[in-house]
Amino acid sequence: MDNKSKKNTKKNEENTSAAREITEWIIVIVISALLAFALDKFIIVNAKIPSASMEPTIMTGDRLIGNRLAYINSKPQRGDIVIFLFPDNEKEYFIKRVIGLPGETVTVRAGKVYINDSKEPLDESEYIHMTPLGDFGPFNVPEGAYFMMGDNRNNSMDSRYWNQPYVFEDKILGKAWARYFPDPKKVQ
Repeated sequence: MDNKSKKNTKKNEENTSAAREITEWIIVIVISALLAFALDKFIIVNAKIPSASMEPTIMTGDRLIGNRLAYINSKPQRGDIVIFLFPDNEKEYFIKRVIGLPGETVTVRAGKVYINDSKEPLDESEYIHMTPLGDFGPFNVPEGAYFMMGDNRNNSMDSRYWNQPYVFEDKILGKAWARYFPDPKKVQ
């Protein structure tokens, strides 16, 4: 084999090697994009907190990950923080705490939440850190729906104020699981 043939063979091998490497990178990028898409659509929901309605539990500007699989074998419970489609504009994600469950009546008197005909207010000392104000309701939560409120009750546009005050179960995207920005921590 002459020198010219050797150079052509070496050049063809280099071109084939470069093409193989580019193809491998393209495959890795495509698989990664498909996995990220599947993860975002079926396993997690990503949300940014735009307001102070959940402070001090979740702060304005926090970024959260919610678990889309949290309610596969169970229903949302009172006290859960959920990410859902806003009933008055389903293009927006909202994050609030579940307060009223399907079939319950929720009434707020002097800032305290009462469920059904209870004489005792709901114990919310774990997440309410200021004195809520106002009287609202009664709200009769339909079957398959939930009544949501923010933890910062005096600064929260929640079920008390919406045109459509109830979040139906199929509009709940996931249970808030963890904050990943600015300081990672579990959400409770």
